[in-house]
Amino acid sequence: MRLNELALEGFRNYDTARLTFDGDCNVIYGENAQGKTNLLEAIVYLSCGKSPRTHTDRELIGFDRDFARLTGLIHSRDRDFKTEITLQRGRRRKMTVNGVAAKNGAALSDVLHTVFFAPEDLFLIREGAAARRKFMDLSLSQLRPRYAEALAEYNRLYEHKTRILRDSENHPSLLDTLPDFNRRLCQVGAILIHYRARFCRALAEYARQAHQECSGGREELALSYQTVRTVENPFAEPSALISALEAHQKAHYDAEIASRLCLSGPHKDDIEVEVNGRSARQYCSQGQVRTAALALKLAEREIHKNTFGEYPVMLLDDVLSELDPRRQEYVLNRISGGQIFITCCENDRLDALVGGRVFHIHGGEVV
Repeated sequence: MRLNELALEGFRNYDTARLTFDGDCNVIYGENAQGKTNLLEAIVYLSCGKSPRTHTDRELIGFDRDFARLTGLIHSRDRDFKTEITLQRGRRRKMTVNGVAAKNGAALSDVLHTVFFAPEDLFLIREGAAARRKFMDLSLSQLRPRYAEALAEYNRLYEHKTRILRDSENHPSLLDTLPDFNRRLCQVGAILIHYRARFCRALAEYARQAHQECSGGREELALSYQTVRTVENPFAEPSALISALEAHQKAHYDAEIASRLCLSGPHKDDIEVEVNGRSARQYCSQGQVRTAALALKLAEREIHKNTFGEYPVMLLDDVLSELDPRRQEYVLNRISGGQIFITCCENDRLDALVGGRVFHIHGGEVV
């Protein structure tokens, strides 16, 4: 799987740009705030229709521009694809794959898969549950189209329910619609739990191996999926998951009405991370936290490889400069075998990378 060519128009700080990439290694360097991360963001967006940096598409359109366009020429599953996305202010985005309209981001993920690793991900372990849910959601949305559809529906239902609860004090009749939303939230929530539990099980195995290698065999990493307490077995049949979610909703009904907040459902899920039997978030050193985060990202890459038979495109955004030499060497050794993009501020250490192409970015242009 590889991205052969990328064309941008009006995306972030890129007026127009067209780049042709190496099938193995691509190094993008330049000073800060010149557009290196924007370039990787565009590649992620082509793979799933979501940005790892913002929730709103309008932020992706350059200042003083009415629209942005991204076009990628991709080789995947022994076939060539052309993916194009057009963003317009005040209008719905348009997405096509080989000229055929793409209904949602899942259609994009059928073509291109990416694993994006940014400096802030090095502290993924220390952050709150929302960061680890986002990690799961971005990866699973590419791995499983049905998950992406279920997640989009769950988010819509959650927003509707939140508005009902918020406005119910002034409009009590709105509560009459709540049972229908609750029922559907349980049905869709069960789908999310089904996929998240299996993803975390695979992630735990690959991450354990990666962490053990990176730590020189001195540390043991363990991951466990955390969801609502009434779900005793997240691998149970969908009907059992739905019943468990309904029981949790029922127990929190009065509290939700009183607080006017949605308190029940898998929108509060988390991944518990332990190193040598202790909570990594509470007790690990900075070096251990970084090693655990590296292990999660490398494990994500292996899951994609084993699911589709080819490595996803690996995007490393200025991560190497944040790592000590031992971890740098470990990452570079583990990411061979697929197309990678690496951004950095200077090019004085690029001789550590074998072959590939080097791009110098300045002011949203390739110079």
